[in-house]
This record gives sequence, structure tokens and C-alpha cells, in this order.
Amino acid sequence: MKKLILFDIDGTLIDTFGAGLSAIKLATEEVFEQPSPDFDIAGNTHSSLVTQVFQHFGVAQDAEATEAFYSVYLQKLDQNMSAVDYKGAVLEGVVDLLEMLRYREDIELSLLTGNLARGAELKLQKHGLLQYFSFGAFGDDHYDRNSLGPIALKRAELATGFPFKPKNTLIIGDTKRDVLCARALGCKILAVGSGMSTTKELESYGADMVLSGLSDTLHAYKYITGESIDACGTHVTPTEDL
Repeated sequence: MKKLILFDIDGTLIDTFGAGLSAIKLATEEVFEQPSPDFDIAGNTHSSLVTQVFQHFGVAQDAEATEAFYSVYLQKLDQNMSAVDYKGAVLEGVVDLLEMLRYREDIELSLLTGNLARGAELKLQKHGLLQYFSFGAFGDDHYDRNSLGPIALKRAELATGFPFKPKNTLIIGDTKRDVLCARALGCKILAVGSGMSTTKELESYGADMVLSGLSDTLHAYKYITGESIDACGTHVTPTEDL
């Protein structure tokens, strides 16, 4: 059975050290010419955050105004990640895991993220991860993260021709909202404590599997594929369903 693996980005694959949040605040201050409000960014979609900004300032939001804000935000994000003092990085173990999975015929790698599609592309390209993902569900597909799961399944089917179902789908993320998104879709979740939430918090939310991060590569690989693999890269157990 072919499996669809849906990766979150921030706190799961990369750490931008606040470049994304800073970009939203800078965009808010430029567009509205007032100090930015605080944001609850953990697992939230960027379209939801932008709507909160418009509501905060009591400004009507339409498609044109939204797109104008997105454009400023993306410009600020690119500037932040291009700065000489930018400290963002791919999290430990991520590249090793993606390399172990990318050529498997029974695995399809995809994204489920609150980032705008163009923001996700900027972040992944900056950190050399864009090659692993050709499609996904994004924060500008829907403001509610729990609605992104069905979009991800449909987009995966359109891209691959395979009718993915929740039972053969796995979300990998680092926040409560990732867990809730998996529950809404009816799929399992591998939660990692490398981002906004601790492992204890993720366990309390009811994640199916919790690891400190994808730096625990062999355990992540075993949970994803049902196979064990030793330090030499040798498979030692047969595949099992998620």
C-alpha cells in the first residue's frame, strides 16, 4: 500500500529563527502604518493570521487587499532570509530521513503547512529542501488548518494518480494544531518536539508517536515505513501498514 507522508515545515523541517514571524510583523507595520499585534503562530495558517490583522485594525479585507499584503510579506520574508546575519537552518536528521524515503516506490513525500505556497517555496528553496516536494496543501488553500487534509489528499491523487486515503496517510508536525489536523483527517501523526511544543505537550494532545525530533532518524524511519534499518542502512524487518 502506497503511503502519503505530509510534512509540516517550520519546527519540523527547518528553523528560521523567527524570520517568518518577523516578516508578518514588518508587513503589518508597512501596510497598516501601525505597530503589529501579537500572533499565535504555532501551527496557524498564514491566511488566518492575515485575516486577524485586518480584523485587528478594523479594515475590510478583499482579494485585492489580501494579495497586496501577501506580496509585502513575501518580500520581507525573502529579505529576512537573505540577510547576512540570517541563522536559519535545516533541522538535524531531516535530510537523512528525506534521502532515505525519496526513492521508495511505496512512499510519496508531500507538504501540509500553514505557510503560503509561495512562502513555503521560498523557505524550502533557501534551505535546499525544495527538491523533495513537488506538491502539498498550504495556508492560502484554506484559513482552517483542519481543512487542509482533504486538499492534500486530492492534490496528491491529481499529482500521482493514486487515490490516497487517510488510513495510508501520515502527518509529521510539531504543534497541537498538527495533531488536531490529523484527527480531523482521520490519519495518524508523528509529532516532533523540535519546534513550538515539548514532547510532553504533544503526548498530552494525543499524538500517535512522539519523538524529540527527526534527528531520531532511525525511529522516525521505522514508524513511517514499518521497517527497521541499522546504522549501515540495511533493512532488517518487513514493511507493515501504518
